[in-house]
Amino acid sequence: MVPLSDAQAHYLFGVMRLGVGAVLSLFNGHDGEWDGAVVQAGKRAGLLCVQGQTAPLIAPPDLWLLFAPVKKARTDVIVEKAVELGVARIVPVLTDYTNAERLRADKMQAHVIEAAEQCGATHLPEVAAPQKLALVLADWPAGRDLWFCDEARRGSPAGAQALPGPGAVLVGPEGGFSPAERAHLATKPFATGISLGPRILRAETAAIAALTLWQVTRGDWR
Repeated sequence: MVPLSDAQAHYLFGVMRLGVGAVLSLFNGHDGEWDGAVVQAGKRAGLLCVQGQTAPLIAPPDLWLLFAPVKKARTDVIVEKAVELGVARIVPVLTDYTNAERLRADKMQAHVIEAAEQCGATHLPEVAAPQKLALVLADWPAGRDLWFCDEARRGSPAGAQALPGPGAVLVGPEGGFSPAERAHLATKPFATGISLGPRILRAETAAIAALTLWQVTRGDWR
């Protein structure tokens, strides 16, 4: 039996006008998708009875997205599309040129859940707390390579090899990476600067483009 929160009950029974007997698709990010029948329906509470499994857990490739937060609406787009495109972890990073509103990981995780509900994903990417880019690079795990989207390489070949294994994509803020950050990234053997074509892309577009390239060359789209 699965009890519903106040917000869930309000949405299902107040907004969607569902009632006892309705069957919903349930997922928790770990156990795939299951049917759940409404057995109690109230304005502020409800209860679902879990029935049979309808889909297994489909885990995404071991891909992280690191991005510098931008304005809220654009950050929401980045998070939503990252879930749709299939990432395992989302890491907001604070760079020299980051200029965004205060970011809360719990709010972003709630947006992850909404995006997964919309696109039928059964896996929920983890959202890390915002961290400074230098600290993230200093604690980088062995065996994971990093593509960083570098507007200074505009028009030149991407240059990233299609090697198997864990990966990550890094997208900078409006204005790109500072010269010091670019130089610092160049010293890291696990980091490869890539071009996303002849035009400078907005942060949210760059994230979508880079994740797509990674999925095509190394992910589960091949």
